[in-house]
Amino acid sequence: MEHSKKTKYSSGDRKDSPADGGAVLNGHFDGMVKRPAVASPAAEPGSHRATSSVMESWKEERTRSLEDNEMSLPSLAAAYTTILRGLGEDPQRQGLLKTPWRAATAMQFFTKGYQEKIIDVLNDAIFDEDHDEMVIVKDIDMFSMCEHHLVPIFGRVHIGYLPNKRVLGLSKLARIVEIYSRRLQVQERLTKQIAVAITEALQPTGVGVVVEATHMCMVMRGVQKMNSKTVTSTMLGVFREDPKTRDEFLTLIRS
Repeated sequence: MEHSKKTKYSSGDRKDSPADGGAVLNGHFDGMVKRPAVASPAAEPGSHRATSSVMESWKEERTRSLEDNEMSLPSLAAAYTTILRGLGEDPQRQGLLKTPWRAATAMQFFTKGYQEKIIDVLNDAIFDEDHDEMVIVKDIDMFSMCEHHLVPIFGRVHIGYLPNKRVLGLSKLARIVEIYSRRLQVQERLTKQIAVAITEALQPTGVGVVVEATHMCMVMRGVQKMNSKTVTSTMLGVFREDPKTRDEFLTLIRS
């Protein structure tokens, strides 16, 4: 996928040297992420500006408001009425009279991640803590919608990170999953968005995310393989660079 914008992760990153640290491309990191120096009151201005530019991208994530929901509900319901007719159904029969409105409100709920911003969730849940051992939250339930067929994706998400003097409230890891999964998605992008959000928020030593999911577009249609699962992972920082750290994470989420 081509990216139209490129924001540097830190002032020392170079476009032609991925090993120096991952660049941020339209909200995604490209390549390995190396933990920048811990910020202090005397931190260089350039580094502060680079971090701020990453945080600014979070503020642009909300693309739909509650007011938008109210305004678009009639047109969504009308679209579902058209779909029912196209399927050969009678939208006026008793069982379908309210179906277009129910379906429209359900779809708005399924995609409510467009109404939320990561920065709103995490602002009051990042704590200074002298802890540098691995933190893992596994088996986080995930429900999403395939952007290719508009059918469900569901499964589990496992998240691990190595703090660098800052930790995140544990429930917020699940909230990050909820925000990104409640959008039209492909699993590969979802996995990376979760890992990047944690990296941007905490600047940890490393982050690992594994998603195991069932895609109804494979189960209900197409190849119709009932027991198929898709597993994707994103490893950033030492989770990518150090095989022992990565293996420890993978072993713990399987235990």
